[in-house]
This record gives sequence, C-alpha cells and structure tokens, in this order.
Amino acid sequence: MKVKVDFDMCCSTGGCMQVCPEVFEVRSDGYLYILQEEPAEPLHDRVREAADLCPTAAIELEH
Repeated sequence: MKVKVDFDMCCSTGGCMQVCPEVFEVRSDGYLYILQEEPAEPLHDRVREAADLCPTAAIELEH
C-alpha cells in the first residue's frame, strides 16, 4: 500500500492523525505530513479508516 495525499484538497482537520498517528501528522504549521508513504501491513486497516474518514477525500491509497 502506498499513501498519497492531494494537499490542495486537504484541510488538515487532523482526523487521519487521530486514527493513525504512525502515518499522518498535522504539525504546528497547520499542514499535514505523511510520516510513512508505504506503511507496514499491520497499519493498513487504520490507514484505510483514516482515508474513509477524510472529509475532503484527499487521501488516496494505491495497492
């Protein structure tokens, strides 16, 4: 799995970070950062949940 974010669509609400902080982080500058572009398999379910919860559908997952 590869994680991509459309940063033009991202509104940095932090929901993804709440679900999977190992992969997503909203920093003090207000921007989202991807900490692991290719997370290990044990994180895949939470990454999918984070993508599903994204209010702007900015998170894209490639398999």
